[in-house]
Amino acid sequence: MKPASVANKKEEEKKVDIVEHLKGFDEMSSLYNVKFNPQKPPTSPGLTSEEAKRRLETDGLNQLSPPKKVHPFIQFCMYMLGLFNVMLWVAGIVAYIIYAVDPVDNASNVYIGGICIVVAFLNAFIEFYQTQKSQAILESFLTINIPAVELVKGDVVYIRSGDKIPADLFIFAATDAKVDNASLTGEAEAQERGVVNSQTNPLEAHNLMFNGTLCVNGECYGIVIRTGDNTVIGQIAFLTSTEERRESPMNQEIHFFVYTIAAVAGVTALTFLFVARYARNNTWAYAFNFAIGTFVGFVPEGLPATVTILLSLAAKKMANRNVLVKDLQGVETLGAITLLATDKTGTLTRNQMTVTYIWSGNRLFFAIAQSGIDSSAVEIDLHYPPLNEVIHISALCSKARFETNDGPIATRPVLGDATEAGLLRNAAQKLDRFATLHDDFPKVFEIPFNSDNKWAMTIHRKSHSNGHFMLYLKGAPERVLKLCSTFHDGTNAVPLTEAHTSKFDETYNFMASKGHRVLAFACYALPGDKYPSDYEFKKDPANYPKDNLTFYGLISLEDPPKHGVREAIGHCREAGIKVMMVTGDHPLTAESIGRKINLMLQDTKETLAKKRKCRPEDIPEADAHAIVIHGEKIDGLTEADWDNIFSKEEIIFARTSPKHKLTIVKHAQSLGHIVGVTGDGVNDSPALKKADLGIAMNISGSDVSKEAAAMILIDDNFASCVNGIEEGRLIFQNLKKSVKYTITHTMPEVFANLLNVAVPIPLPLNAILIMVVDLGFELFLALSFAWDIPEDRNGLMKLQPRRPVTPASIARTKSDAKNGVPPLFQRIKRNWYEPIDEETLVDSGVLSYAYIEVGTLETIGCLVAFFFAMWYHSGITPTDSTDPNFGSSGYTLVSSVTGKSFSPEVQLDAIAYGNSAYYLCLMIQQAFNLFCVKAKFNYPIGKFMFSNFRNFAGIFLGAALVMMIVYIPPFNIAFGTEDKLTPLTWLIGLGSGVMIFVYVCVRLAILRSRNIIKFSQEVKGLDLHPTKFSYVGLK
Repeated sequence: MKPASVANKKEEEKKVDIVEHLKGFDEMSSLYNVKFNPQKPPTSPGLTSEEAKRRLETDGLNQLSPPKKVHPFIQFCMYMLGLFNVMLWVAGIVAYIIYAVDPVDNASNVYIGGICIVVAFLNAFIEFYQTQKSQAILESFLTINIPAVELVKGDVVYIRSGDKIPADLFIFAATDAKVDNASLTGEAEAQERGVVNSQTNPLEAHNLMFNGTLCVNGECYGIVIRTGDNTVIGQIAFLTSTEERRESPMNQEIHFFVYTIAAVAGVTALTFLFVARYARNNTWAYAFNFAIGTFVGFVPEGLPATVTILLSLAAKKMANRNVLVKDLQGVETLGAITLLATDKTGTLTRNQMTVTYIWSGNRLFFAIAQSGIDSSAVEIDLHYPPLNEVIHISALCSKARFETNDGPIATRPVLGDATEAGLLRNAAQKLDRFATLHDDFPKVFEIPFNSDNKWAMTIHRKSHSNGHFMLYLKGAPERVLKLCSTFHDGTNAVPLTEAHTSKFDETYNFMASKGHRVLAFACYALPGDKYPSDYEFKKDPANYPKDNLTFYGLISLEDPPKHGVREAIGHCREAGIKVMMVTGDHPLTAESIGRKINLMLQDTKETLAKKRKCRPEDIPEADAHAIVIHGEKIDGLTEADWDNIFSKEEIIFARTSPKHKLTIVKHAQSLGHIVGVTGDGVNDSPALKKADLGIAMNISGSDVSKEAAAMILIDDNFASCVNGIEEGRLIFQNLKKSVKYTITHTMPEVFANLLNVAVPIPLPLNAILIMVVDLGFELFLALSFAWDIPEDRNGLMKLQPRRPVTPASIARTKSDAKNGVPPLFQRIKRNWYEPIDEETLVDSGVLSYAYIEVGTLETIGCLVAFFFAMWYHSGITPTDSTDPNFGSSGYTLVSSVTGKSFSPEVQLDAIAYGNSAYYLCLMIQQAFNLFCVKAKFNYPIGKFMFSNFRNFAGIFLGAALVMMIVYIPPFNIAFGTEDKLTPLTWLIGLGSGVMIFVYVCVRLAILRSRNIIKFSQEVKGLDLHPTKFSYVGLK
């Protein structure tokens, strides 16, 4: 892998259009034409009100431009022009054209055309309503708070702890200032800010603060250098708005299905155009009219509504599981993802530093109960003197404060940086008299933490046997130890020895190796003879002790994983989904967290090198199955490097910028991955927008990230992703069953029309009844699939993704991209000519089942019922019905079989009986087919048959509709059916249904060996035990 060049690093710095951090005070004063006083910041005059007003008119308000929203009417029109609805529009318009050509024989086309167009409207409305509803729910979560909208470049701003930074600032004076950049860079720890800067990259500059971040400690004065859309957060928002999400997998499937139906319909219509013209000697007008009718007959009018309603029901189920879907097709996309790229801070971790271990008096204590704790660690014992003192030091030697005393300690907001907040919460949970601690032992003197000393000191009025004051110190372990001459061994303070130092180093390395932040604590009981009760401490000249302290212990902290994250990632990996971390945090911290949450289980080159005691470069590439990439290297990666990275089983990208995250997503998609991205920060937004499915956090997520995402986790729980993936996979299976079921009845409908011309026979199913089939009982039955359970016994989350990414698929994808093969032709090629592992919504198996196998059996059964009903009720034989003039006005039929005469009225009655029988038989057979389409791995009998009672509810409602149309006046008159239809017709339908049922069972027995359940590859070493993470002694 090639390292990034200097040129690339400079290019990265240019991506943030800020150079002010490299300038001096005089240059800044001249550049922004503003006066400020670094020595006495409060006296800085800043801009005059006139100049500020002029700049406000020039630069605009200090606020981000709202994201571009599509007008609701335009959005509705877009849904109206979806390919499914276009198919209905075409069918409706063609029906009216046929009516216009021959209004006498095609009067029913008025209703058919109208119904098609109304269904298109309803389908678009359902999808539009669901989207608007999701958007309304999302907007109820958003809080818009834009402070200081009238700030302009050059304004002097005072910032103190707890303030949200209102614009991008250049700092010219600061005292102990720290800023929380987690939402911008992903770093969980607060970053120091001051007037001295040694960094060239503006995002890492010490003398800059950025809009939207939070000052968590100290105070500072700064000059506004960027406002509104020109701030760093504004540039990221613009980058997000320029990205377009590619077509969803479901859209690709639907388009392919529509094109397939159009191709089958077109070939059939064209064939029978010539049959009608030449074989039956009809006019061209009649033949053309018939061909168009055949084409329209292939359109499954009820299927668009079925798909939309199924997705809406799935979206509602996901909302009940804390997953809000903004786009209906996102429901299925989540189930199709092959790669999940996730941010760390706030997504996988709590974004809350938490005390993990305390080492005091040569004993190691654990502060939280979680899996993987060191076996030598014991539960905290506050009766152990040095441990009790360490916790008191951590509470008193601190600037952090709770904003409120209400609510559980673990969730109370804290004023202070993340590390001090963690220490404060730990002390509050452990100490009984914490509420009065600062009143009991008031602070009389303080030396704040600074980057030179790397420690903080406080002196408190606290009486002891030898005086009135106690000095407390906390800071970098090696710095604190150097100031100590004694060591508290658990009983007394004893002289510091090499043995103590050795144990200190061992414990410090143990804590640091886990990626934890480590602080040391010491104290000094000030002697009363030297420091009387009225003694006044001063910084300059220093009149306080700086050495001979007593070392009391170490405390380690980490930003711990959220509850359930480890199991969730484990389940994702079991499902064949590659989960990788993309974070702005340090590589060691990222890897440490990754190894705790099932994200990284195997060795990188670096870990193998340590085990083999060699250099990482000497490790063969094939031996390392995990990799950690620093963001500095990303711009220098070649295509071969990217291929190598994504070939690894476990991947972590660290120290990444928003642009890097976007690049990572694009490269993953170019290899054929369906990419999901989770995140909560502004820095995640471009990747959230570009991903096939962006997933934002509701509670901790920024407004920019929520706007960019297509799905929101309402409870901020990463584990909800697993629920969503499971629902997404299930809805795809159920959609496939529903499509397979729905298009099966197309063959009996279309074939009836074809026989009407080819033989000819009377039309077995009139146009109105066809619409009632498509939008009547078929809709009830098709919707019942929404509640089906998975067929395979091992569960959905053990199966591989339906479009797995393999070396062969990557090669195929690259070849197609290189040769410029259009997506539609790629799909056709893969479905029909190449052996692949993908599972698609409509494949050759579905088409064969629906149009050739079961479709033909249903057609035969319906025709038997049709001819039987005409013979039983009217005495007309099948041969008689082939008379070209059968049913014509004023024509008396003389049977060539029996010699009987049949008046025109009798002939029309016979057709009505035949239509009724055909319609009834089709319904009965489809009721059997409802269970047959479920059979892929198991026979459609037994417990699985009764697993979804809504199937039977659908059959009942469908049957009630059929009974009403056939047997109840005036409905039977309106639909052209006969209420005196013999019950024997039901026996034909039942017999045909049983025959289909038996055929499917035999078919399954033959094909069962081919329908192998494609399980994902086993991942060794996964820890799927419930996460144990709780505070010891939690209040």
